Amino acid sequence: MRYSCLYVTILLLLLTFYGTALAINVKDVTYSTTVGRVVFSHSDHMGKKRMTKNCRACHDALFDLKKRRTASMADMGKGASCGACHDGKKGFPLTECGKCHQSGEVTFKVKATGPTRFSHKSHLAVSSDCSLCHPALFSTSHGKRVTMAEMAEGKSCGACHNGKKAFGIDKCITCHPVKEITYKVKATGPTPFSHKSHLAVATCSSCHPSPYYTNKKNLRVGMAAMEKGKSCGACHNSKTAFSVKECTKCHMTKELEFSVQDAGDVHFSHTSHTALYRCGDCHTARFITGRSKRKVTMKEMEEGKSCGGCHEGKTAFTVSDTCGSCHREQRPKVSGGEHVHDSRR
Repeated sequence: MRYSCLYVTILLLLLTFYGTALAINVKDVTYSTTVGRVVFSHSDHMGKKRMTKNCRACHDALFDLKKRRTASMADMGKGASCGACHDGKKGFPLTECGKCHQSGEVTFKVKATGPTRFSHKSHLAVSSDCSLCHPALFSTSHGKRVTMAEMAEGKSCGACHNGKKAFGIDKCITCHPVKEITYKVKATGPTPFSHKSHLAVATCSSCHPSPYYTNKKNLRVGMAAMEKGKSCGACHNSKTAFSVKECTKCHMTKELEFSVQDAGDVHFSHTSHTALYRCGDCHTARFITGRSKRKVTMKEMEEGKSCGGCHEGKTAFTVSDTCGSCHREQRPKVSGGEHVHDSRR
């Protein structure tokens, strides 16, 4: 009987202990606000000094469990709700918004320049005071988009990014990512465009949106149009920058090797020819800029076709009697230990 009473006593003590523990084992509360979810952790707060297992520290004086009223940040600033403790003395101040409001990295879909990233993390590292931007400069919900022209007048990002408080909005690539571009040009092969080298001497507004849109609305422009000042020719006019007539600065050329069975291989040097002539002197009237399937005979050249257009003895040496200038001498054939020269040359 004594053992039964002892067991009952122990059981009652255990129930009392665990009952008390269960009574304070409350869940975290998630609030939906205009600036995202806010998670309130009971366990974190109940571990603080003066609040250890003391629910009355907040209930019902600060938080009425029955009425469940919400308080604005302005109310909290006057000491209501969370503001009773989060005043910078008892607890961290309300201005350190990121400790409660979970701010994420934001990516804006900008049609003209592609995805543009905004980092709360990097901005909060400079100042933890969210009120510097919200809601005066930016609504905490999806607000109206602001143009770069409006930013230049001090709106939105431009309120700080003015070249004084922070880098100016003219430093476009700090926010808008750019990449090196390679154009597929059928006539001359891949043609690279380097944003990096251009931004070293010009600003984005020098080219965008005129003479180039920042999306795929751009129409391809021919070299003739560029020579009249369109597209690249707006700057590449030999005054602002090198002329578009200096083709090899953008269009890559290479030394060519032609295999000629009866007369020896022929080496054609773009380097030596472009030192004397413009690309337009040969392309595309005399030579297409790709490999032609049709080969031109020496007789046709002597009549002024292909190389013979210039190599006629006046503009340049003649094709008729200076063969060795282009055709490499063939190596002699070896037969029975004796050198035999190919008489077909």
